[in-house]
Amino acid sequence: MFLKKQLKLVFGLLRWLFQAVGLLFIFFVLLRIFVLHPFLIDGNSMEPNFHNNEYLLVDTISYKFREPRRGEVIVFHPPHKSDYYIKRIIALPGEKVVIKEGRIYISNKGVPTGLPLSEPYLPPTTETAGEIVQTLHEDEYFVLGDNRDHSVDSREFGVVPRKNISGRAFFVFLPFSNFGFIHTVSYPQLESTLDSFFASDPLCLGLVITEGEMLKRNPS
Repeated sequence: MFLKKQLKLVFGLLRWLFQAVGLLFIFFVLLRIFVLHPFLIDGNSMEPNFHNNEYLLVDTISYKFREPRRGEVIVFHPPHKSDYYIKRIIALPGEKVVIKEGRIYISNKGVPTGLPLSEPYLPPTTETAGEIVQTLHEDEYFVLGDNRDHSVDSREFGVVPRKNISGRAFFVFLPFSNFGFIHTVSYPQLESTLDSFFASDPLCLGLVITEGEMLKRNPS
C-alpha cells in the first residue's frame, strides 16, 4: 500500500514535470517566432559598443505599437538589399540632417535652426566623414554606425524606410562578459519632455550602440 502511494506520487510528479517542460518549450518557441529574434554581429562597424561575433536578441514587437526613437539601434535591410544590417537611428521623419566638417547637425520643428548632435557613446575624437544635407520624409530614418570610419550606412545607401526595419537591439546574451540589456540613449536638446522620459525609462530598454555591419540571422 505504501509502495503504491509512493509510485503514484512519483508518477504524478513526473507528469507535472513533463507538462511544465512542454509549456516552457511552447512559450519559448512562441517568444522566438513572434517577439525576440537572435542575431549574430558579423563585422566591426558597431565598435566600440558592439563587437564582432556578439549574439543579440532583437525585439521585433515594440515597433508594432510605437515608432522607432533616436539613439535606438535597429536591425533592418537597406533599400534594394536583402542582407540585414545593424545601425543607430540618428534622424527621424520630418527632420533635416546635415553632416559637415566632421559634425552632425539636426533640425526639426522644435529646433528649426539646427543643433550639433552630442553622442556620448562615442570616443570624443570621433568625426563623421561626408558632406550630406538630407531632409527626411514620412516614415524615413537616417542611420549611422558607431565606427564611423568603417561603416556602410545612410551616407552610402540613403534613408531607411520604416517598413524595412525588423526591430531594435534589445539584449546581449553572448559572450557572457557582455550579458545584459542594451541601455537607452537620450538627446535632451532634440527631444520633448515626454520623449526624454521614454528614452530614460529602463522598461523601454533602448540600445546604446552605433551602427554595425551586416547581421546574420542565427541559423538555429
